[in-house]
Amino acid sequence: MLYGLLNLSFWGYVIAVLLLTHLTVISVTLYLHRDKTHRAMDLHPIIAHVFRFWLWLTTGMITREWVAIHRKHHAKCETVDDPHSPQVLGINKVFWEGAELYRKESNNKETIERYGHGCPNDWIERNLYTKYSKLGIAIMFVLDLVLFGIPGITVWALQMIWIPLFAAGVINGIGHYWGYRNFEYPDASRNVVPWSILTCGEELHNNHHTYGTSAKFSVKWWEFDLGWVYISILKVFHLVKVRKTFPELQIVEDKKVIDVDTMKAFITNRFQIMSRYANEVIAPMIEREKKSISANSRSLLAKAKVLLIRDSSLVNAEGKKKLSQILEERAQLNMVYQYRMKLQAIWDKTTASQKELVEALQEWCHQAEETGVDVLHQFATRLRRVGAKNAA
Repeated sequence: MLYGLLNLSFWGYVIAVLLLTHLTVISVTLYLHRDKTHRAMDLHPIIAHVFRFWLWLTTGMITREWVAIHRKHHAKCETVDDPHSPQVLGINKVFWEGAELYRKESNNKETIERYGHGCPNDWIERNLYTKYSKLGIAIMFVLDLVLFGIPGITVWALQMIWIPLFAAGVINGIGHYWGYRNFEYPDASRNVVPWSILTCGEELHNNHHTYGTSAKFSVKWWEFDLGWVYISILKVFHLVKVRKTFPELQIVEDKKVIDVDTMKAFITNRFQIMSRYANEVIAPMIEREKKSISANSRSLLAKAKVLLIRDSSLVNAEGKKKLSQILEERAQLNMVYQYRMKLQAIWDKTTASQKELVEALQEWCHQAEETGVDVLHQFATRLRRVGAKNAA
């Protein structure tokens, strides 16, 4: 039949495409990404196999290859060894040719061997999904023709380009180029909104890179992770076990002494703490500085917050020059910037003992409180009261 067994209207085909591609996105984010790659959760074997089968039909992707390439991306992010960094290869290359970059890296046996551990290696994986990875796509083509008729060719084509466009292009490309950052993680990852319905939370890329083993990608109250909604539904039916989510910063109101527990909380929540430092110390200082300078000087401070909080490895030569100029001219900003660097240096002391780290944090808080700068004093006082708890 010309219009297939279903004989849908135009909007019927639109809805069908959205549903079919959405199932593919769910399979990628829940099965490939959060379960197999980062081990943030354990899907029930039946659910996991449903996702694996659907990906075989709609993408032809092999679990071990996808997992290995993504793990390498995290391990080598924004370097020449990153399989798809727009910071290295350019945004046009990654956005338009992301699928080609994936295929190129999938042929790198060293990548697959080093990063592809812990993936399915059962009989059906070896003898069907891996050996005949393109067969599933062919079966999907026939199914689309039977169900949708001639329009099924368009339905199938859209299914085939959906993941290359949104995963390879939007997430791997734009997600490392444009957008906002909640945390100053030492790579260029960014959150891109509003795409949640189309990408199931994968657009919260900066959150994910900062807390890679978290099954939940949303951090701020206004962020929406549709993938987490599906996980929560699966939890109700005991079809998934969540291993870990992002750590929550806990304030113990009557706590005044920095101890080992404080240090553990500081290390675990360091990116949240540094985000608070940016908002509670650096931002107010910038606003104060603006009130006492000319209009011409204000333009220099317009991007000051970004330069004052960004990891130095991500600041280009022009940015470093502007930062140096700002620090030379504004003594108060220079001071809070130096305290930020000293605070960051504490968790960089990987060879220090717990006792030494506690003493370093105690000394930082004492010195910060003695500066006479109110926002710095208040931040140090609050830092003494931090604790930690992990969401489950």
